[in-house]
Amino acid sequence: MTTAKRMRILSGIQPSGKLHLGNYFGMMKPALELQEQGDAYLFIANYHALTTVGDPAVLRANSRDVALDFLACGLDPQRTVFFRQSDVPEVTELAWLLSVVTPMGLLERCHSYKDKLAKGLPPTHALFAYPVLMAADILAVQSNVVPVGRDQKQHVEVTRDIAVKFNLQFGETFTIPEPAIRDEVAVVPGVDGQKMSKSYNNTVEIFGTEKETRSRVMKIVTDSKGLEEVKDPATCNVFALYKLFATEAEREALAARYRGGNFGYGEAKKALFEKVWTYFEPYRRRRAELEKDPGFVDGVLKDGAARARAEARKTLNAARLAVGLD
Repeated sequence: MTTAKRMRILSGIQPSGKLHLGNYFGMMKPALELQEQGDAYLFIANYHALTTVGDPAVLRANSRDVALDFLACGLDPQRTVFFRQSDVPEVTELAWLLSVVTPMGLLERCHSYKDKLAKGLPPTHALFAYPVLMAADILAVQSNVVPVGRDQKQHVEVTRDIAVKFNLQFGETFTIPEPAIRDEVAVVPGVDGQKMSKSYNNTVEIFGTEKETRSRVMKIVTDSKGLEEVKDPATCNVFALYKLFATEAEREALAARYRGGNFGYGEAKKALFEKVWTYFEPYRRRRAELEKDPGFVDGVLKDGAARARAEARKTLNAARLAVGLD
């Protein structure tokens, strides 16, 4: 009897700013749940962040904050290989080998490049070649599953195309990854109603102070209906966020108050704030403990890098041999 191959999962997140509710429900929480499902690799994508973060002190601080945030929220370094991207230099050499088979047209079709140019970022080579480095991240540890939102599916498709081209030209070297589309993860609205994003400055931070968190929640945009008017929870940004934290019974109870009239959005925002603040309370305590023990965090990242490098080195050696660099 043959044994099924254990699933190997890879996720990454950029240290481009303070993590927020959109990061938590869109990436962090699903990534943490994957610890139970296979061999999980999670990295802090600080190479990628260089395309948008130009201050070295900010990049260092953000990278540290991401590590603290994940460990505080439940990442288990025994079950997840957790590391900084820059601590695995094999990835950048592999990106060059992959670039040899990557067509320009494939990169030109990537919507992320066009989107970032539209936001005013300079058209650098790093921004253009971003998908090749992402492919190296995925292929270096021979991931076979990459959890992504539907709007990120193209990145995995590009990785698959590059891996197939390399395998056809130089022989079977890479596992062809599959995207695991997280359709169940709704778009998390920001305080302005757009998708919550650091680039829009519309976020509610996971570990903001009580004053900051309350202030951001109270600024959430709603329609102009008065206190007495019946309101529709399905179209309300406040309710959309409340649903992420509440039980089914709590959702139904709040929805009934919306539809019953004599219920203001201010009350809904207060209910949301209480949910947010209470939900992250144990994580705040854990984060405060971790901040007092920087050696533990350093040790986790060092150990994760060593484990990731061991896998990436095997992959890189195979790729170097395949192309004739042995």
